[in-house]
Amino acid sequence: MKKLFALAAIAAALYSCHHSNGSGKFTVTGNIKNVPDQKIYLEEVYFNQKDPEVIDTTVLKNGNFSLSGIAKDEGLYHLRLEKMNNGFLFINDAPEINFTADVNDVSLNGPTFNSAANLSLKKFMIINDSLIKLLKDAGNGLQQMQQTAQPGDSLFVAAQTNYKNLYDNVLKFHFQFADTVKSPVLALFTVTAPPVNLDEVQLPLQKLAQRFENNNTVIMVTNSLKQELASRRQQQMQQQGPQTSVAVGGMAPDITMNDVDGKPFSLSLLRGKYVLVDFWASWCGPCRGENPNVVAAYNQYKDKNFTVLGVSLDKDKASWLKAINDDHLTWKHISDLQYWSSAAVPLYGFDGIPFNVLVDPQGKIIGIGLRGEALQQKLAEVLH
Repeated sequence: MKKLFALAAIAAALYSCHHSNGSGKFTVTGNIKNVPDQKIYLEEVYFNQKDPEVIDTTVLKNGNFSLSGIAKDEGLYHLRLEKMNNGFLFINDAPEINFTADVNDVSLNGPTFNSAANLSLKKFMIINDSLIKLLKDAGNGLQQMQQTAQPGDSLFVAAQTNYKNLYDNVLKFHFQFADTVKSPVLALFTVTAPPVNLDEVQLPLQKLAQRFENNNTVIMVTNSLKQELASRRQQQMQQQGPQTSVAVGGMAPDITMNDVDGKPFSLSLLRGKYVLVDFWASWCGPCRGENPNVVAAYNQYKDKNFTVLGVSLDKDKASWLKAINDDHLTWKHISDLQYWSSAAVPLYGFDGIPFNVLVDPQGKIIGIGLRGEALQQKLAEVLH
């Protein structure tokens, strides 16, 4: 079961871009009711483990204040009161932002930053809070049932299905909300807010990177994700031990994994055909981008002793099956649902996907890493 996080922890997980002198000045002016005079701080918030950085300070007098910062791009910022634990998160999407709050009502419905991105941020947090509560309640119930449930218990299976559906609804809401907003920082916020996991955020972030290709914040977050994933893959591959080296002219290592129906299937069962062994995953953007080319190749040559064997690095079966259906991948598919710990990784020695090998009817490798036009050319050569 995935670990859930309180909404209050979101601020610690996000960051804004670095501020740059000389451009992008913004001012937040506001009134906070029922609070004694004290210092109030404007802080820049970060995605990484770096603590929030104070960029302006003033004294709150009769609840009134005005704070300013300079930022090249939109970012996430935080108002913090000297004598109170709670603070207020906002996006600097306008030169002048007005803020109102009452410390007697610090619910998500109370404090308001009056700008377009911040009103959308407030809407997101209110809806997300209700969804997270449903998910948390379902998770607690599932944990209690797990202590006494017997194998095949229909009520427990139903509870598992309910939890999975609620979790999928949270992700759907996050990612669809991100697609509707104009603010790149708000889009990043919704895409990365808990309980989203690292592997689940890849496709949405790639979409944001294309949509906001000139935004420094999006660029830095995307690059940071790539580095983190590369580091994880390297660690996993080291734990798996030495890898097999595949080469043109060598025999393709046999693979046996469960198919979509949960039944074991082996590459060797396709001996006698030309087989494109296609390593991919539903969460892999480049893989999904290459799928139409593989579909075209399959449809063109499937009646000429050619087929495809899809080997997925997914870990969520529902996502795997949905991608197969959505991308019209009508060939045989197998997976051990172990992500980068898949037995296929050390067996074929690859460190990135999409990756493929073309195998002749005798099981010999005749092509490696065939994508785009290269795949069409090779198939035309051997299946003319």
